[in-house]
Amino acid sequence: MTDTVLYQRNPSYIPRVAAVHDMCGYGKCSLTAAIPILSAAGCDVCPVPTGLFSAHTRYEVFTFHDTTDILSGYLDAWQKENVELDAVYSGFLGSADQVAIIKRLYKEYPNVLRLVDPCMGDGGQIYTTYTKELCDAMCGLADGADVLMPNLTEAAILAGIDYPGQDIDDATVDSILGKLLDMGAKSVVLKGIDRNDGMLRNYVVTAKDGVAGKIELPHEKLPFMIHGTGDAFASALCGAVMAGRGLAEAATIAGTFVHDAMVSTRDQPRYEERGVSFELVLNEMTALVTR
Repeated sequence: MTDTVLYQRNPSYIPRVAAVHDMCGYGKCSLTAAIPILSAAGCDVCPVPTGLFSAHTRYEVFTFHDTTDILSGYLDAWQKENVELDAVYSGFLGSADQVAIIKRLYKEYPNVLRLVDPCMGDGGQIYTTYTKELCDAMCGLADGADVLMPNLTEAAILAGIDYPGQDIDDATVDSILGKLLDMGAKSVVLKGIDRNDGMLRNYVVTAKDGVAGKIELPHEKLPFMIHGTGDAFASALCGAVMAGRGLAEAATIAGTFVHDAMVSTRDQPRYEERGVSFELVLNEMTALVTR
């Protein structure tokens, strides 16, 4: 597979990305990851908040406010001000109706890159705020996605199969990737295959090259897990894509960024709860547009 460049970066132009995610007041995920990581990569980030949380859902106590009712007016105001966009990067949604909001953006901005992180769950478990209706609606975003970035839990939901666990062989990887391409995704980055050999593997495939042309990207597995790494990875990948990097290179950059952020995180208090601290390695994203 030839490494596909999805966005031709103009060094004097700052690309504008609509980040359709929730906002957490405490905890490192969603917009609290997307805004600084994409900004460091030289993007103008325009948040579309799909929900407001006091803290992320790994905490025992959190409040949640669904913002669906305000989003139509929010985007109406963008239209009146002639806001221009280069990409739409979507993640955690607050309700099934919000899929229509994303599709509205696709309709009103037909030339944007569609970057979809189908945030529905992890480790075989669906997030507590997600309903079957919302998961079913999320499947509609796979069709036409320029980049679909599921972990194995989300890939299984999208493909309509039982969660296979993290340790899957190449045949199962190929089967899952094939199903996601059949849903209409133009390219897929499948995250986090763990074969218990000290490595994590991500896979990149495009509809053009098919499953036979997939690229395997292994990297070191650290001996601990931290909340929010999926959002940091997806945001870093999007930032690298918008910096003009090929998709496989962007996935490699994102994997290195998350690895280095996790190493940094272990020095922070209560990191198991708060999540991945990427602030001290944002220079890796800035280097994409300054070197």
